[in-house]
Amino acid sequence: MSNDLRGVLTALSTPFDQDGAIDVETLRRIVDRSIDAGVDGVVAAGSTGEVGALSSEERLLLIDTVIRQANGRVPVIAQTGATSTAEAIRLSQAAEKAGADVLMLITPYYEPLSLEETVTYIKDVARSVKLPVMLYNIPAVTGVNLDPATVRALAEEVDNIRYIKDSSANWEQALQLIHHHADVIGTFIGWDVYLYSALVEGAAGVMAGTANVVPNEIVAVSRLIADGDLAGARQLWTKLYPVIDALLSVPFIPAVKAGLSLQGLPAGSPRRPTADLNAQDLARVQHALASLYQNVG
Repeated sequence: MSNDLRGVLTALSTPFDQDGAIDVETLRRIVDRSIDAGVDGVVAAGSTGEVGALSSEERLLLIDTVIRQANGRVPVIAQTGATSTAEAIRLSQAAEKAGADVLMLITPYYEPLSLEETVTYIKDVARSVKLPVMLYNIPAVTGVNLDPATVRALAEEVDNIRYIKDSSANWEQALQLIHHHADVIGTFIGWDVYLYSALVEGAAGVMAGTANVVPNEIVAVSRLIADGDLAGARQLWTKLYPVIDALLSVPFIPAVKAGLSLQGLPAGSPRRPTADLNAQDLARVQHALASLYQNVG
């Protein structure tokens, strides 16, 4: 299939001010940081954006702010999934009206559904809008895995289901999606350590929370691979990987915020009860970033 959406998508961090409210001005700077680095799209209200800690009204504020700040420079993917079909439809239709380019749907969590119930939810929400829809497969959170056969059946039955973000960390499953189902669905890998491998294998792209922190380097790896310079991409990835590993080896949401703050863009603390990084974990992230910039000049 021909996909309009490709490349590196930043799963945006959501900054909070000292009172715990969304820091709109800093959010705009975070959006610009990724776009200026050359990413191919930005994602509002995803997992890295602490969607589970946001009210519905905050999610819509977040989505609207990102759409306005992107201002057509790159596509905006709005994550509008919810724990009920009615709420997911309400959020999806509001995001469509606000001007989102693609909707991403996490499936209901907390009370695990059957696969049949999950498929019904996806169809109902996707059919309530006209925008392209990206499935969001994260079974560690939802308790339901969207296997490749199910994904294909959904894409064939519902015209606007166009993409999937696969955060299953199941590399065999990811390869099946990339190699056997690209005619009906564009696959974005959402497990950042697989970024290089996914792009080499021919994934439509990657959705990376780490792109908040090191967008220039991730974009550079993507472009080198697209240009066929695998040796150059591998060389840069070898320097970049320790940062990705450090960010993923400690609590991820505060790690991304720490990475932003260490580079002059204070994103505030995570929303409680999530805590800031402890001193040891912060030092690990700081050391990894310092080593990267020393190695890449």
